[in-house]
Amino acid sequence: MRETDLLIIGSGPAAVSAAQGYRDNDGRGRVLLVTADAHAPYMRPPLSKDLLQGESGPGEIDLQPQEWFDDHDVEVLTDTEVTALDPDGHRVTTADGSDIGYRHLVLATGASPSPLPVPGGDTVLTLRSLADALALRDAADGAASAVVIGAGFIGCEAAASLAARGVSTTVVAPEPAPQSTRLGSDAGSHFAALLEQAGVRYSAGAQVESVSEGSVRLDSGVTIDVDLVVAAVGITPNSGLAADAGITLDDGRIVVDSSMRTSAPDVFAAGDVATAFNDTAGRHIPTEHWQDADDQGAVAGTAAAGVRAQWDSVPGFWTTIGDRTVKYAAWGDGYDRTHHSDHGTDGPGESFTIWYLDSDGVTVGALTLDRDEDYEAATSLIEEGKPAPI
Repeated sequence: MRETDLLIIGSGPAAVSAAQGYRDNDGRGRVLLVTADAHAPYMRPPLSKDLLQGESGPGEIDLQPQEWFDDHDVEVLTDTEVTALDPDGHRVTTADGSDIGYRHLVLATGASPSPLPVPGGDTVLTLRSLADALALRDAADGAASAVVIGAGFIGCEAAASLAARGVSTTVVAPEPAPQSTRLGSDAGSHFAALLEQAGVRYSAGAQVESVSEGSVRLDSGVTIDVDLVVAAVGITPNSGLAADAGITLDDGRIVVDSSMRTSAPDVFAAGDVATAFNDTAGRHIPTEHWQDADDQGAVAGTAAAGVRAQWDSVPGFWTTIGDRTVKYAAWGDGYDRTHHSDHGTDGPGESFTIWYLDSDGVTVGALTLDRDEDYEAATSLIEEGKPAPI
């Protein structure tokens, strides 16, 4: 059985930042990063944007160059699936039957695309991994039309990228406007305008009833003839390894404290697979954002090195739809009212800030487009529990 001081399962931002956090805090000994992915750790945001549009290739989206892993003495095993975890024995088992012993373990296994639960749903393309993105890019080369099912951020990004490639693209979703259920009608109007500016058609109030080769049937009875179908209907945390090992979960995610410690000794979890306690918010917060995964991974690696660390930052992310960048920060536990900033000339698709407030007028979130100063101010206001500047 091979042994390592720090074993990291996964290859996303949480995994790599865990290795960095460990080394930056004088973590000694062997660090082994194991991933079922065929590729060395890479950035996922470009998958739905630059890479899908053909503006970058696989070698241009590495999370770190090989020299970084060499300099930090981090060994990476690709194409290696971990199939079992024994927390009491401090070891894991891989698909080939090999065992790896560890002193500390970080579970950064991320999430997988949720399946499309309709007849033919298993035939559609998804977008989560580099292999997914390359398959979608290849399919787009010979496509004249596409339907993207789901109006979340991945769906909107992918739709805009397909349209940029000259593919006639329609987004199908039950909401009256993209993200309107989660972020409100004002935000939905802006996202609809951004899709329109990117050359994407939005089909509102539509549920997909079935998918077959060359067509998508809606619950209205309408059938859309199409060359390419992409599903972006959410994610499912890859928490099965932890669940089978008896580690505490909540709603499918691994429960961790603010130092990313799970219910098992010397086992940490970070990123999309976890629901972490945020010291500033005073509660557990599940996130699905790149920056939060990076932050949590750093905390896990630091704690594994024996140095006190905690997650206390405000969750947030950036997304690009077409050539426009939207930024969002929030605790994610809802809001009582919104305030759409009024600068006199802004309309849907133009620069904006939407402030999300609780019943006492305290800032609990902000959504911005081309208002970086508002986004930066919002993070502090949310963290400090102060009113919005309205």
